[in-house]
Amino acid sequence: MKNVFANRLKQARIMQGFSMEQLCNKMNNIITRQSISKYEIGKMMPDSTTLISLSNALGVSVDYFFRPLTITIENVEFRKKSHLSAKQIDSIKEIVKDKLERYFEIESIFDIRTKFLYSALSILTEEDIYSIVNQIKKDWKLGEDGINNLIEVLEENNIKVIEIDAPSSFDGLSGSVNSESAVIVLNQNLDAESKRFTALHELGHLLLHFDESITEKQKESFCNLFASEMLISREVFINKIGMNRHDISLKELQDIQTQYGISIDTLMYKAKSLNIITPNRYKTYFINKNNKPQFKESVEKSRYKREESSRFERLVFRALASEVISISKASTLLNLSVNEVRNQLNLV
Repeated sequence: MKNVFANRLKQARIMQGFSMEQLCNKMNNIITRQSISKYEIGKMMPDSTTLISLSNALGVSVDYFFRPLTITIENVEFRKKSHLSAKQIDSIKEIVKDKLERYFEIESIFDIRTKFLYSALSILTEEDIYSIVNQIKKDWKLGEDGINNLIEVLEENNIKVIEIDAPSSFDGLSGSVNSESAVIVLNQNLDAESKRFTALHELGHLLLHFDESITEKQKESFCNLFASEMLISREVFINKIGMNRHDISLKELQDIQTQYGISIDTLMYKAKSLNIITPNRYKTYFINKNNKPQFKESVEKSRYKREESSRFERLVFRALASEVISISKASTLLNLSVNEVRNQLNLV
């Protein structure tokens, strides 16, 4: 019990991004840093009053501290736009572990086991990406009209999608869970197009096996190509835009963005990569974008409907409506108050 508590306390503290000193301050210094250190290495247990204070300071229930640890995340790949501190990375990982534990718990209640069985696919060249995307679309029964609800598609194919409130420097990550399940984690604050692209970039990391000669930069480039091609294939894009273009109207790209849920920046990069426009024309596009605020606003505007991961919540409310779990248990799983759960239940 001491070891469980020690690990849970450290996990909760890291989730909040607190140092031991900051946790003491949050608790108005009713305990010392030395006490927290002793708790976290299993040398000492707090009394009931201190336990409640720790719970309040860290935003977790008292029960949380005594829940056995069941999740291991392996082969973690981060997609990030800028530098994340070690503290931020650790916090994100612990938040994800906590959410996954609750996800696996509700699945166990329904005796559901979701194994990700897709074999890693070897990549050496860009052409390998195109053939693999075609195979995945065939296996997952995806047409060429655009993926309507990408997150649902991922979850239907046994990939857990977790959304977290994270710093803007974080886009997403992917990894394997307990050596048999797969998870994609997304920043819930991303716009619709960025979220879809990031999700598919992370899917690339899960599915693609790169030759040892491939550099890290090339891996990222291949995963970007994978994401772009999953959203709209080169054949469909060329059919809509044509070849050897000097100028492309914003209206053309907006229509594709609205149908396929892909950003205009990504579409312009695709146009350059397929030699529809020249590298110089692509460079001019970014110069115009950066020099014309109104044009930049139009280009970066999100036009696709927002998608959110909902399978976990659906399972919890299904269990609650079926009286398999209590409102109190649902509250713990959803990390919401009992009143919030009751207000959302709305039995029909």
